[in-house]
Amino acid sequence: MKKLVFVFAIVLFFPNYFFAQTKGEAQNIFAKSYDYVNDFEKILTPKQIKDLNDYLKASEAKTKSKILIVTTSSIAPYTDLTDYSLDLDKYLLSKLKIDTSILIVISKQLRQIQVQGVDKIRAKMTDQEMKDIIAAYVVPELKKGDYYKGLQQGTLQLIKKIE
Repeated sequence: MKKLVFVFAIVLFFPNYFFAQTKGEAQNIFAKSYDYVNDFEKILTPKQIKDLNDYLKASEAKTKSKILIVTTSSIAPYTDLTDYSLDLDKYLLSKLKIDTSILIVISKQLRQIQVQGVDKIRAKMTDQEMKDIIAAYVVPELKKGDYYKGLQQGTLQLIKKIE
């Protein structure tokens, strides 16, 4: 009788172990709050973060378009920065109610940058124009190791184009 109860318990509870959700939501990898500049990779100084934050906040008041910068050293469990940034953008909108016009995700460690614009921005700037601005103003400074100057010049050009 004890063997029967034991076998019954295993049959009843063991499948739950195999089919339980172990991965959780992908959003659990993202932070609980975001500002204009989110330097999770620690590549900017506190003064640089404050200056960029202030500039992006002031530009949002003028253009009604929010630009968000995120630096990250890891995109795990993602393997592609594009997928990571798309899911981050969805997370910001659905969970945190942050409606970004342009999302810039940079990883110094992965040596990658991803810029995403939403549909409402495309009336003022095409995806190609956005990529051209990043290629001309941000990437050269990133290659020199000056992340602040690249982000500063890139956001300045993006805001000029949006105005």
